[in-house]
Amino acid sequence: MKRFSLVALPHKDIKEGKLTLDIFAADLWEVYKGRAPEEYSNPDVFFRKTFITSGLKKLLEVSEKRLRGEGGDSIIQLQTPFGGGKTHSLIALYHKAKEWGVKTIVIDGTTLDPEERTLWEEMEFQLTGKVEILQGRISPGREKLNKLFLKNQPLLILMDEILQYTTRASGVKVGDSNLASQVLAFIQELTGVVRTLGQSLLILTLPSSVLEHYDENTERLFQQLQKITGRIEKIYTPVKDEEISSIIRRRLFSSIDEDEAKKIIEEFLDYAEKENIFPKGIEKAVYREKFIKSYPFQPEVIDVLYKRWGSFPTFQRTRGVLRILGMVIKDLLNKPDIPFVRLGDFNLENTEIRRELIKHIGDEYDSIIAADITSRDSGAKRVDKSLGDAYISFNFGTKIATSIFMYSFSGGSERGATVNEIKLSTAVVDVPSSIISEAISKLKENLFYISDEGLYFTNQPNLNRILLTKMETIEDRDIEENERALLNKNLTKEHFDIFIWPKDSRDIPDTKKLKLVVVKDKKLCSEFLNNCGDKPRVYLNTLIFLCEKDAERISFEDSLKRYLAWKLIEKDKTLKLTEEQEKEVKERVNKSWRDVNQKLIDLYRIVLLPSRDGFEEIDLGMSVHGMGSTINKRVYERLREEEKIFERLNPYPIREKYLKERDFVETKSIFESFLKTPGEFRLVGEKVFIETIKEGVKSGLFGLGFLEEEKPVCKHFREEAYPDLVEGEIIIREEFC
Repeated sequence: MKRFSLVALPHKDIKEGKLTLDIFAADLWEVYKGRAPEEYSNPDVFFRKTFITSGLKKLLEVSEKRLRGEGGDSIIQLQTPFGGGKTHSLIALYHKAKEWGVKTIVIDGTTLDPEERTLWEEMEFQLTGKVEILQGRISPGREKLNKLFLKNQPLLILMDEILQYTTRASGVKVGDSNLASQVLAFIQELTGVVRTLGQSLLILTLPSSVLEHYDENTERLFQQLQKITGRIEKIYTPVKDEEISSIIRRRLFSSIDEDEAKKIIEEFLDYAEKENIFPKGIEKAVYREKFIKSYPFQPEVIDVLYKRWGSFPTFQRTRGVLRILGMVIKDLLNKPDIPFVRLGDFNLENTEIRRELIKHIGDEYDSIIAADITSRDSGAKRVDKSLGDAYISFNFGTKIATSIFMYSFSGGSERGATVNEIKLSTAVVDVPSSIISEAISKLKENLFYISDEGLYFTNQPNLNRILLTKMETIEDRDIEENERALLNKNLTKEHFDIFIWPKDSRDIPDTKKLKLVVVKDKKLCSEFLNNCGDKPRVYLNTLIFLCEKDAERISFEDSLKRYLAWKLIEKDKTLKLTEEQEKEVKERVNKSWRDVNQKLIDLYRIVLLPSRDGFEEIDLGMSVHGMGSTINKRVYERLREEEKIFERLNPYPIREKYLKERDFVETKSIFESFLKTPGEFRLVGEKVFIETIKEGVKSGLFGLGFLEEEKPVCKHFREEAYPDLVEGEIIIREEFC
């Protein structure tokens, strides 16, 4: 698929990055004064970059008809939220009025100073260049207005931000009252006069956002203005929700190759259908229609910005969406492999984009974004790498976290996203969407401010962050104590006598039983093997050493810290966790318990066996998850499989080794040599050797007897025998039996 910037060509100001933050803030007064940027002051440029919505089209038609004297509404109020297209519509009317040859009065309540000039004085000045008939701070009355306007028809009066002027006028004294009272009287007179003149039209704007009303006094003035104008006005909404995509496309892009766009959209739709990731209740055909209207933006980009972020009173709806998307387009222009703009493509590392967003939600999100999404060691970056080399170039962790962030906020109660919504906002047609599910799971484990109760960010640390804080409180001695406890649990005396971390060789008794000695430092093995306190060790071949795989130490300690931290969280009643979080903590405790036991087995996996040349090393390897075997059983089974330990010994090697060049050998001395000589047969116990002798006698490999007067006497051959391994008991070559 082609990258979007080759299909949708941005306007020059977007491409060159010459946007200032107020470039999308239309200003009627600046247009009237000839000081506005070209895109507002030049009618050709203005209409080229303006999508004529059905509301604006109707407004222009109604206005032209009225000004021609063909009837229609005499007073029209435009009422939309901040950034909803009021001022833009007034500028369109201003330019059209020039084209129609209509006289125009422009009033901007934010620029006029009530102390210097009243509304009525400004109107006369704009029409005649002087102030005579309407001079003074007392409202002039209908007759004077009628006389002035009648001479100047057709007449269009555009009044923007009239509430702001009225509010400031309340601070100007006029007799026993104030100028605001006179303004209210004037508005009533003005609407009455315009209604009676066939070719005059009054269009005024009043805010609809509570934030714009400032205080109680202003709210009262707003209600009074509404009451006065509401008797005779018609209210128009310049922009409908479904038209916002077209407005944005027209303003940001000079041309779009619709055929190429449809190819890109169709390829994505086929992928989305195959992966079953369309929004719930949305058919493919409906989504196609939305996408065609919004391209190069995915429909969710417009919806989330306009409906969710746009519900913040500070956001300014259309204007706010244009600002952010202008920045996003500039940031993505030269980036390859972006066939259309998704929420996941918003670059939160870009300071302008990030600041434009967080000013609506709170400065604390600056550090939250860094911690979870943008910094080099953030959770999202860790997830990028954890998905493997095949996916690292897609930055799924970062893009998914960014999408979740964009879905997280609104001025109302709506927040968060479904897994399918995140898949739509981050999917790549060449990659199965299942990788996104995997990445979401990893993000939940790695991010500190993603909610424990849904896919959205909050400014409160989640369980991951609480976990990290608890982990930081765990000291080395806690690790050591709990590691020893884990070893005690995982090392039973089923096959060996167990010795954990002996400090001195005398801590390991010099007995005939097999002993599994767990050591942290391999260097101690030789000392423990050769000595028992201040005496030489006798039964060297009974010792088996279990050591650490050094590379697994960090992973084990991290796992143990996590388990201990989850236990601390579970016990900490001051945290005031939600019911869902408490449930999650219980699950994490159980999972981390399983994990730490697995890590312990993977850590203690190096077996050192005494041999003639020092030690033979056996790596037991990584354990199979879920097998549930104890460490000592794992050691035993491996040594038994490799014939390093014998539960049964064939008598034939005994004959070959001990009777090939000798006529007889004491049974006791053979068994003692097994116990004392490193590398000799290692039997699980004395009984194994007794059974071996019995089998050899019965099968006729050798006989069993005693030394009598220094001579061998065969007592048993090819029959049941019961060796005792006592002084003088011998096995004898078969020819002497």
